[in-house]
Amino acid sequence: MPATVAPADRPVYSLIATDLDGTLLRGDDTLSDRTLAALARVTAAGARHLVVTGRPAPRVRPLLEDLGGAGFAVCAQGAQLYDAATDRLLWSVTLDRELAETALGKIEAEVGELYAAVDQDGVDGLTLTEPGYLMPHPTLPAVRVRHRDDLWCEPISKVLLRHPTLSDDELAATARGVIGSLATVTMSGPGTVELQPCGITKATGLALAAEHLGVRPADTIAFGDMPNDIPMFDWAAHGVAMANAHPELKAVADEITLSNEDDGIAAVLDRLFPQGPAVRFGNEAPQGAGS
Repeated sequence: MPATVAPADRPVYSLIATDLDGTLLRGDDTLSDRTLAALARVTAAGARHLVVTGRPAPRVRPLLEDLGGAGFAVCAQGAQLYDAATDRLLWSVTLDRELAETALGKIEAEVGELYAAVDQDGVDGLTLTEPGYLMPHPTLPAVRVRHRDDLWCEPISKVLLRHPTLSDDELAATARGVIGSLATVTMSGPGTVELQPCGITKATGLALAAEHLGVRPADTIAFGDMPNDIPMFDWAAHGVAMANAHPELKAVADEITLSNEDDGIAAVLDRLFPQGPAVRFGNEAPQGAGS
């Protein structure tokens, strides 16, 4: 499905919320010149760009530097609100480690042996992997531990799961069916099924960030590619799925753009923030700062 043609009275959004992997970033974890130029026009127009990602804060910080940002980012599937200007977490929710162990046991009772990893809480938290777990993003740093018990040595924001034979959809569906309210199950990318604190989604983190920025859902356009972006689409006024998005996200999207490899976000932003005189929002730009 091609990107929607803009109507003559196209809306202008003061908050642009973007997922990272499979959405803003290309497959090699880089940003195209076209995307960077489009985001620069967004900033020049007085709007804000907010990263909303499953990556934990330590894995997001270098990307914010590449974007030239010193504002906020929603990290860890909504469990963290990171302030790059001060390099601290303004808000953080951890996953109870005993509940996480119990949830893993319940899932393994249904599907057999799993391979697990965890993202530790904090701006310097590590990603720990147990033997057998392969990182879905080889470029992201991780520390291999000897035993699963070693995963629980420090507070964690989430658990990442992989199964040797089940698809991500099958694993996520089974996990949701057996763990109940122990944790929230998300699927955020190929080979990435995750457990996070119950009730925490990208929408909870996005709503908190928007409150800090003085921005409403009606002012927000969101971009994503996976089912974990559905709550963010539900919260925002307009949800744009990438051409490479999961069918579940495409089914609820307001619009489908080009793929992340083909500058899908830039294609939409070029329409909403064309080159020329800066677009303003009323008499002044919104309060706060984001990146």
